[in-house]
Amino acid sequence: MAFESLTDKLQNVFKNLRSKGRLTEDDVKAALKEVKLALLEADVNFKVVKQFIKAVEERAIGADVMNGLNPGQMVIKIVNEEMVALMGSETTEIAFQPGKAITVIMMCGLQGAGKTTTTAKIAGKLKLKGKTPLLAACDVYRPAAIKQLQINGEKQKVEVFSMGENQKPANIAKAAIEHAKKNGNNVVILDTAGRLHVDEEMMEELQEIKKAVEVHQTLLVVDAMTGQDAVTVAKAFNDQIGIDGVILSKMDGDTRGGAALSVKAVTGKPILYVGMGEKLSDLEQFYPDRMASRILGMGDVLSLIEKAQENISIDENKEKEMASRMKKGKFDFDDYLESMKQMRNMGGLASILKMLPGTGGKGMDLESMIDEKQLARTEAIIFSMTPAERKNPKLLNPSRKHRIARGAGVDIAVVNRFIKQFEQSQKMMKQMPGLMGGKRGRGGFGGMRFPF
Repeated sequence: MAFESLTDKLQNVFKNLRSKGRLTEDDVKAALKEVKLALLEADVNFKVVKQFIKAVEERAIGADVMNGLNPGQMVIKIVNEEMVALMGSETTEIAFQPGKAITVIMMCGLQGAGKTTTTAKIAGKLKLKGKTPLLAACDVYRPAAIKQLQINGEKQKVEVFSMGENQKPANIAKAAIEHAKKNGNNVVILDTAGRLHVDEEMMEELQEIKKAVEVHQTLLVVDAMTGQDAVTVAKAFNDQIGIDGVILSKMDGDTRGGAALSVKAVTGKPILYVGMGEKLSDLEQFYPDRMASRILGMGDVLSLIEKAQENISIDENKEKEMASRMKKGKFDFDDYLESMKQMRNMGGLASILKMLPGTGGKGMDLESMIDEKQLARTEAIIFSMTPAERKNPKLLNPSRKHRIARGAGVDIAVVNRFIKQFEQSQKMMKQMPGLMGGKRGRGGFGGMRFPF
């Protein structure tokens, strides 16, 4: 995940600030110097860093802060607020045309940024919001671009309009809108061609599409892993064709995250979404306040709750039954398997833990601590049990445990250790019923359960 190194560095700075009872002006300046270096190392635009540090310093070196009860905490609060302001303060949505009018969205970006996949991800998001999108294949150059869009459209259950590779993109766009009018689509998303770098030919083609049809939203997909290059690309597109918003792809990769902190300040255009994985569901709405919390190691519990609610698909009666059993410490191995399935749907345990307060900057440590092979062995142990044994763990006597160990291909000691951990989990869940379920959005992470 992006920002891990930056988060670690900032947390160290904040730890030093909190340890001081009172702060001098020199203390604040020394801390902000460390923050400045951390931001530059994260590939944040140097002009943006300069303006950010100046804004924080002006607010932090004041009588209200320096003489306050907890000056260190106040400085951290100011850093958080300025970081939110840097990324846009408010969440920006795609703007749709009123009533039944068709909204035309043009997707653009360089090759390799993940534009076509992101186009399908956007269509899926809009469909969940009740829209009826139509994807238009306007990339007539890249081999298999049309096929890729069709495959992804099929996965998202969204229609794809194509006229092949021998038509001008502007004509395809016009025909797609006519098709949408006849077939009841209220959003048309144009997947345009990318290039290896910004060039005049590409820009002219995009301008041609804008002249041929009324484009209501021009969205640029940039690769977060390219750091400052992503910001340069965004500025070039905005200057030449005008963009309404940016989508950062590959934010889950090994990136320093500077693009997220620089794009809005450099281009004046908001970040709408961030791509957090390769699956078509791995697209998150961009919330500046939540992103700032993640960067500063404060977690992002709200996004975690939403992610849980999107991915958990069990009926209400079953959910109430599981919640009740967990509160009583009586959940069984089938419940355990269900929990593991839910976690996988949400990106795995490491992904979940990164969004909890205090763990945001420790992503690499978390991933090394969580042994995916061990989780697979655990599943093998449970699958080697009979349905009766899964429902009633008390049936597991020594002979049954030996049979299960043979079936799972593990030593009997592994089975014993897992069952002991399972019993401890039961006790822990009984002691903390608020985290173990209940109605979605109440008393827990949207009904999510952890198998530990």
